[in-house]
Amino acid sequence: MVDQELLKILACPSCQADVELKGEKIVCTKCGLKYPIRNGIPVMLIDEAER
Repeated sequence: MVDQELLKILACPSCQADVELKGEKIVCTKCGLKYPIRNGIPVMLIDEAER
């Protein structure tokens, strides 16, 4: 699980909007890109994101 304090400082690398935790992904609130979490670490790379 991702720490809530970490979520507060993360931003989408594509559009710099806020992100939120939805299930097992971190989702951008603006563009909707979904970033994976591997071994408890958010992988905030545009190439790894899903639409």
